[in-house]
Amino acid sequence: MSHLTRADLDALPTYVPGRAVPGAIKLASNEVPYGPLPGVVEAITQAATMMHRYPDMGVVELRETLAGRLGVSAERVATGCGSVALAEHLAKATCHDGDEIVYSWRSFEAYPIIVATTGASSVRVPNRPDHGHDLAAMAATVTERTRLIFVCNPNNPTGTAARRSELDAFLDAVPPDVLVVLDEAYREFVTDPNVPDGLAEYGDRPNVVVLRTLSKAWGLAGLRVGYLIAQPDVAAAVRKVITPFSTSGIAQAAALAALRADDEMLRRAALVVGERERVETALRKYFPTELALLPESQSNFVWLPLGDRSVAFAAACEAAGVIVRPFPGDGVRVTVGTSEENDTFLAAAETAL
Repeated sequence: MSHLTRADLDALPTYVPGRAVPGAIKLASNEVPYGPLPGVVEAITQAATMMHRYPDMGVVELRETLAGRLGVSAERVATGCGSVALAEHLAKATCHDGDEIVYSWRSFEAYPIIVATTGASSVRVPNRPDHGHDLAAMAATVTERTRLIFVCNPNNPTGTAARRSELDAFLDAVPPDVLVVLDEAYREFVTDPNVPDGLAEYGDRPNVVVLRTLSKAWGLAGLRVGYLIAQPDVAAAVRKVITPFSTSGIAQAAALAALRADDEMLRRAALVVGERERVETALRKYFPTELALLPESQSNFVWLPLGDRSVAFAAACEAAGVIVRPFPGDGVRVTVGTSEENDTFLAAAETAL
């Protein structure tokens, strides 16, 4: 790397998006396969006539709409270019050089990139054998240098989710001057009643932030709209460091239209959940032992703990016309698609496994 940029970035992993191959089925990026929600394309078309003007930098209408839906004040809401951007803004708003950010691993692959570019240090806590967060171990790693903890719930890429009792104990154990970010990008796909709604159950805690997105269940992955709910002082600090105008006028209009179609979003999410359960049932016979356990997913993807076989499995799927997301040495994440897409994947998986 050039001496004009930071030398420590040489060791930083590059974020790897899910690949798209012409003619192949893409099950690599956790997108919902059913297209934009009703009214979204029309809202985008109308908003595009004003693209020569800057959007509302305060994102007032969208923040107020979200606040009304969630039962909080608008001053507690911040929006950004997807929830990943807000995670980065939270790190900027909380950390100096040498501070620590704790997260489980394997978890969202943007976390180590966010930490490194903030100047903080990563504290990675290994997942449990069942591929879920080891929240007790995460709490035990907290030091006087810890400023932020990311809890991805459900976790990307393993699909596992922390239950209420373990989250209760974890949040009680974390010092009040450490910010805990409950990253709930996949909240709409949760069906286990023991997986709590982070805002409903913990939103009153001063040191808890809830991250959500409209990229997944709401079908706006290409427009990048995320939001967070925090206490007013935390949300205000985040809004100060957000890149100006990063939530475009088109994105704001699309988000408002999508939120008006919540009944259809719920219908589509239920289709995804039904297909997820069907795919899991079909795959479970290939993972029969404690050492090779297929974890129960609470998201719109499934995790195949294939270890050193992950890259070869992904290659076999690609040869069959299906693109999945391998994490070399760990496993493969497979997005739940349409019924027909899932049938094609399951046929490829049967051959490969």
